[in-house]
Amino acid sequence: MSETQFRALVIEEAEPKKYVCGIKTRYVDQLPAGEVLVKVHYSALNYKDALSSIGNKGVTRNYPHTPGIDAAGIVAASEHSDFAVGDEVIVTSYDLGMNTDGALAEYIRVPAAWVIKRPQNLSLKEAMMFGTAGLTAGLMMDALVRNGVTANHGPILVTGATGGVGSLAVAMLAKAGFSVTAVTGKADAADFLKSLGASEVVDREAIIETERPMLKEQWAGVIDVVGGDMLASAIKATRYGGIVTCAGLVGSPELNTTVFPFILRGVSLIGIDSAETAMANRVTAWNRMASEWKPDCLEKLTTEITLDEVADRLKAILQGKAHGHYLVKIA
Repeated sequence: MSETQFRALVIEEAEPKKYVCGIKTRYVDQLPAGEVLVKVHYSALNYKDALSSIGNKGVTRNYPHTPGIDAAGIVAASEHSDFAVGDEVIVTSYDLGMNTDGALAEYIRVPAAWVIKRPQNLSLKEAMMFGTAGLTAGLMMDALVRNGVTANHGPILVTGATGGVGSLAVAMLAKAGFSVTAVTGKADAADFLKSLGASEVVDREAIIETERPMLKEQWAGVIDVVGGDMLASAIKATRYGGIVTCAGLVGSPELNTTVFPFILRGVSLIGIDSAETAMANRVTAWNRMASEWKPDCLEKLTTEITLDEVADRLKAILQGKAHGHYLVKIA
């Protein structure tokens, strides 16, 4: 297979601090070392991919480079006993697409420790309709459930609800029977969020309260991707024994609050990292996303594009003009 040619999106530094991207022909023997070679059928676009495309050194240090932190495909060659040629697999996060050539290409080669077999009842296409955004939402839901939050405990607050993680969290929570309060700053998003299963949609300005150290108890649990004052306000309004999960900082990385919600109401704050989380947690989340948490509206949340369209969509993501979750058909 070493001489096999394939197509890949390649980012190159044309001149100092000027990066260009285009489709190039590569060879399998140019891929990094790893026990498992995967023929990629689907990928998905993430903000990290967009940052990599403009030379962000916090994401990717060396160029030329192929981004793409999400992959679903079929094992083409394996040097590890856990995986055989023909296995359908998922690879997300770790270093894929950052400093290891990623999945916006027809082939990837990765360590076996990064690979998970496709769960039953979840196609390769559906896996990338979830992608890292869905996995992050699934890990946050799993943290709520593992810590005793059930549907009869009360509503779950989801911030940043129109984003990738937020919208999938709304849909999965609703599928699992939870009452969901979705927070958004977009006035025209209410119908969309209710179509995903939100019981209530509120404006973010109605949630944020920066003066008082404690607020009326409202939320049995929280899925927050905003950070800053939004997260602080959510913590202050969480019910006794409630669980707050956080996995984002689009609002702010700062958290200005007091210890009162933690010591007077027993609230717990749990950080979620999908990039390096333990494989056992990934397997649990993917299996539940393939079964009782799998929403009926994945198609509604996804726009399918081809590898040739990726460069333009990465620009749209950077410009804040992207709509929904981009699924990339590779094979």
